[in-house]
Amino acid sequence: MPARIKAFLVHLAFSLVIALLAISLVFRLWYPAPLHEALGATHIFLLLLLVDVTLGPLLTLLVFKVGKSSLVMDLTIIACLQVAALGYGVWTVAEGRPVWIVFNVDRFDVVTALDIDRREPDKAFEYGTAPWSGPQWVGASQPEDPEQRSRIVLEASLGGSDIAQRPNLYRPLGEMAEIIRQRAQPLEKLSDFNEATVVRDALQNWPSASAWVPLMARVKPMVVLLGENNSDVVAIAELNPWK
Repeated sequence: MPARIKAFLVHLAFSLVIALLAISLVFRLWYPAPLHEALGATHIFLLLLLVDVTLGPLLTLLVFKVGKSSLVMDLTIIACLQVAALGYGVWTVAEGRPVWIVFNVDRFDVVTALDIDRREPDKAFEYGTAPWSGPQWVGASQPEDPEQRSRIVLEASLGGSDIAQRPNLYRPLGEMAEIIRQRAQPLEKLSDFNEATVVRDALQNWPSASAWVPLMARVKPMVVLLGENNSDVVAIAELNPWK
């Protein structure tokens, strides 16, 4: 086997290992299914990864020649370009990763790292730092001050931060149990917005689910399935919460 083919295959194998590690990080930790679909991260990241994995080894195939004086420099440049491209892709999805899934009035909102309102960090307590270990479930309460409520409504109407994006209003999800129960909808209602067979197939993996509430996300709304007490989160299902 020619040396350049061997170099190409070694580079390709190494690139594939790195790509699999990146995929595991993104789709198992930062964007657990089906949130990658809800936020539209799948196609963009996989396209960047595909280009990165194929471009590096192909450039190696083109420039590799035994005894070439600039070979080390050429391979170093290729490696730097490949690392830079991979770093850009990972950084992009990291900035848009879901960090909080927030119960807000009558639904859950997916809040990304970029969405967080970083004002008043002293009032955010443990919610002031965006977690890197995957999205966390919390609730958001309306502020007691009427003036503050009006200000939030005005800012949100102008494209600013709403309640779900303000960590200073976050509370443990357990404190919102009664409100979630009041807003929970029966599973039968899902058939009003989805084909009955689709609902049945989606729910068969979650026999403990007894109710649901909508999940708002940037690209695709879904539903959050609730347990027998109609407040504990069971799973996110890829179903339409409305028409």
